[in-house]
Amino acid sequence: MQRTDPVPPHDPGHAHDHDHDPLAAGRWPGLSGPTGDGGGPARRSLRVGIGGPVGSGKTELVSCLCRAFASDLGLAVVTNDIFTREDAAILERKGVLPTERIRAVQTGCCPHTAIRDDISENLDTVEQLEARFDPDLVLVESGGDNLTATFSYALVDVQIFVIDVSGGDKVPRKGGPGITRSDLLVVNKTDLAEMVGADLGVMARDAEAGRGGRPTAFVSLRLDPRAEPVAAWIRGLLADRAAASLALGTATAPAGGA
Repeated sequence: MQRTDPVPPHDPGHAHDHDHDPLAAGRWPGLSGPTGDGGGPARRSLRVGIGGPVGSGKTELVSCLCRAFASDLGLAVVTNDIFTREDAAILERKGVLPTERIRAVQTGCCPHTAIRDDISENLDTVEQLEARFDPDLVLVESGGDNLTATFSYALVDVQIFVIDVSGGDKVPRKGGPGITRSDLLVVNKTDLAEMVGADLGVMARDAEAGRGGRPTAFVSLRLDPRAEPVAAWIRGLLADRAAASLALGTATAPAGGA
């Protein structure tokens, strides 16, 4: 198993302002691609699904990743809530992306239904963002759900499942597809472990036992406002994707060039 240990704080005592994010305000130089409707993307984005229980830190992870990538990647975000657009509104208030790159899906049903069973509304929304902006990366945040929640791979390329230590160190050994089958498991709020009596070593051991070698990252998104271990994992995926595309282009190029 690849494991990332709890990260040191980048800014001790830092607390996020949910109405305005000074780290992100006005900083979108990496956002590129067409701004008008139509035309379609030159290539499909990497689609990353982010799921997990209510309050585990999904929206905060999306916010952190936008900070990490906004200077050098094209981004778009789709959020899911059952009846509101609260998560999208949080991201808009933080200023992590231009509002037109954030779309809210109101599922009106159990969150897993819209990301796994009937993905049509989410898929349409993702494809609309890709056609308009040609982003490198699209983050799809699920509504808060239980440990069985997973994404359809017809909607996303990889999926991240977020849990936090406040549920106790028993959570990884409870299993469920979200924990055992996600491409990356994120254990958030490591800074609270001592206060809630959670043993991070036990959580790491149980995650390793149940995940078949899939990676787990231990983070405190409150203290790491760019989610560095998760961002590094995604950058690795993008690099692998670019290398595969280059190899395919080399393999299919006509001998002697054009």
